[in-house]
Amino acid sequence: MEACFDIAHLGHVEILTNKFDESLDFFTRVYGLKLSGQDEQSAYLRAWDDYEYASLKLTRSDTTGVAHIGYRAASPEALERRVAAIEASGYKVIGWNDGDLSHGRAFRFEDPFGHVFEIYYDTNWYAPQDEAEKAALKNTASAFTGAAPRRIDHLNLLSADVTEFKRFMQTCLGSRVTEYIQLDNGRLGGCWFTVNNKTYDLACTEEHGGGNARLHHVTYATDQREDILRAADIFLQNGVHIETGPHKHAVQGTFFLYVWEPAGNRIELANAGARLILAPDWKPVEWTQTDRLKGQAWGLKTIETFHTHGTPPIAKKEH
Repeated sequence: MEACFDIAHLGHVEILTNKFDESLDFFTRVYGLKLSGQDEQSAYLRAWDDYEYASLKLTRSDTTGVAHIGYRAASPEALERRVAAIEASGYKVIGWNDGDLSHGRAFRFEDPFGHVFEIYYDTNWYAPQDEAEKAALKNTASAFTGAAPRRIDHLNLLSADVTEFKRFMQTCLGSRVTEYIQLDNGRLGGCWFTVNNKTYDLACTEEHGGGNARLHHVTYATDQREDILRAADIFLQNGVHIETGPHKHAVQGTFFLYVWEPAGNRIELANAGARLILAPDWKPVEWTQTDRLKGQAWGLKTIETFHTHGTPPIAKKEH
């Protein structure tokens, strides 16, 4: 499929939390994101080298999971082209909204599994509020301390039919598949998508819990592996649940660490190295079920909760 490039990059993710104060403390004090601003319902957060006002919108709720995923278009004209393509696609259209503290007007639509997406162009660039926030180097968005994540990297959504989700991403966002898991039963177990030359900005894996519109995880990138090793000690010191890692994925080759923030949303720190998809005729890498049963890159077996835990949690059925 020919690359589209109407969409520039993943811009932000809105996460819901039923433990707002605890989640905000985790994301700022422990995880290392910076608070750009707040309104009555949400906190707007960013990593130290995210150029936009917010890459994570943390919103008060009575549940958890993902409220919406935002992608920035490459230009006003590209935004209109994508809107026209989405309106003609047959997928559910929600329509235009006025944006929020982070960006201007945005067009919302929905995948077949209930995840809400939006695309926008007008955005608010982050501006340091005082001298302490300014970076010493002019080509860095703001100052940083410790092992704080550098930028938003990707997210992983769950769906009951990865093949149909793949069609949605290709049709609505012009995404390309870079790697995928082919199961023995003929189904796709997972797909990794990109809208630019990064190896991926969104992954979709098969939903095993019977839920709808669920989140698997959101990921921020670090500069180097050592940042993740230091972060593991920081999480340990602060009583954060470390689910798995540090270790290296086979798919995409990312060095990873997964934790659960206080409300239960899975959050990752990852170092993807310098992998870029520069080949215009890139052939997606296929991973078989046999490949996946080998575990992660260095033999670590994938733990059970990685296949079963998502947010919001699935209500247990009464017998």
